[in-house]
Amino acid sequence: MTTERPLAWGLVVGGAVGLLASAVLLVERIRLAQDAAYVPTCSLNPVLSCGSVMESAQASIFGFPNPLLGVAAFPVVLATGAGLLAGARYARWYWLGLQAGVSLALVLIGWLVFQSLYRIGALCPYCMVVWAVVVPLFLYVTLRNLEHGAFGTRAAAGPVTRVLRDWHASVVLVVLLVVLALIGERFWSYWSTLV
Repeated sequence: MTTERPLAWGLVVGGAVGLLASAVLLVERIRLAQDAAYVPTCSLNPVLSCGSVMESAQASIFGFPNPLLGVAAFPVVLATGAGLLAGARYARWYWLGLQAGVSLALVLIGWLVFQSLYRIGALCPYCMVVWAVVVPLFLYVTLRNLEHGAFGTRAAAGPVTRVLRDWHASVVLVVLLVVLALIGERFWSYWSTLV
């Protein structure tokens, strides 16, 4: 069973890492907007190419650069974790709001993973850091909400809760390994030239 303290540290670390990656990505995006000849620091080769990703339509799906979402949302995650470490107790509505946020983030990164792999044909390392942070944030906030009955008392004792409680680390690992396998398969023609 999870406790609030490990969750709190997970939120602090995940929020900080996600915020840092989003902020750096936003700075890179601003520099690219100011100077079309600018080569982002995360453009390393034809596959790991932030510039290609940043210049795509998918990089501004709401009409502004996607990293603004991370710069706005990750501080909430970080502050929630810091509050828990300080002894704060949040109302059910707050946890459901956080659940909505991490759920939407998971849907968005799932879409962005697909777009990066199969439409844009390039990867952004900073974006991948955000992907790697959102997966465990979603899982552990969901597990916490299930265990504390935020979705209703029946969900707290349900089979999904037991599976997530018993296999949480494996679930995160499998999701991340699936994404790595998709990356490896999609760009195998490039990776194979490096060996």
